[in-house]
Amino acid sequence: MEVLLNYGTEEQKQKWLTPLMEGTIRSCFCMTEPAVASSDATNIQTDMKLVGDNYVINGRKWWITGSAHPHLSVGIVMGKTDKTAAKHKQQSMLLVPWDTPGITVLRHLPVFGYDEAPGGHCEIVFDNVTVPAKDAMLLGEGRGFEIAQGRLGPGRIHHCMRLIGLASRCYELMVQRAMDRVAFGQSLYKHGTTAQDIAESRMQIEQARLLVLQAAHEIDQHGNKAAKTHIAMIKVVVPRMACQVIDRAMQVHGAAGMCDDFILAQAYALARTLRIADGPDAVHVASVAKGCVAEFK
Repeated sequence: MEVLLNYGTEEQKQKWLTPLMEGTIRSCFCMTEPAVASSDATNIQTDMKLVGDNYVINGRKWWITGSAHPHLSVGIVMGKTDKTAAKHKQQSMLLVPWDTPGITVLRHLPVFGYDEAPGGHCEIVFDNVTVPAKDAMLLGEGRGFEIAQGRLGPGRIHHCMRLIGLASRCYELMVQRAMDRVAFGQSLYKHGTTAQDIAESRMQIEQARLLVLQAAHEIDQHGNKAAKTHIAMIKVVVPRMACQVIDRAMQVHGAAGMCDDFILAQAYALARTLRIADGPDAVHVASVAKGCVAEFK
């Protein structure tokens, strides 16, 4: 929705944004590809060729979130419209109605065995998918990388906000379990290792929460570009924190933490995934370092 809000024409907003906000349709964002390291968006190989008044799309995408949803109506597809242009001007984004001929969902991709219904994640082939140029193009040819950067910044804030909530819930379950269960003559929370797990988890959650609030403040006050170092920081710190907190909660729950009697196993799958989704840790660490050095130039 943010892509359409910030970069769509009035006609595109009326056709797609309004029903999205009303909840009557769903969308998906098609960027990642199996054949290339997609953490570097300039690697994207999907071909978008202008033929007359239409763009013809050929390529393969995967891990497209929401692409199995029964109400999916439109996809935002990133590809290359000019492979001879400057490195960051080769990419464009097109709005593709999901009933367009040539779109094939090859398979559903479970995450650690979880199907994440109803939206899920899928691998998709675009085979001569043809869309009208005037209706499909977002912002303009060669501006896909610009849109991607504008979209991913706020998206990472959303991921981190949700992860803090998830880690907090798992922390609550851990504390309650430590209070309810008795081993070796005393409640679990009275054992030194469990007490340390509780304390470490609470401190990490609060630290991460404050860093996310700072990043959100930077976006509000100065915009996405100025906040990019803080956004990169939280994208590393928060998923790592969540993985550690949830792992401790699983340990306190013992065997019960490994199954679906509690939310912990699925929570861990989600948190671990977000150390890769929307950019892996290594990319964001490098971005933080670059931003830190720039402050001293």
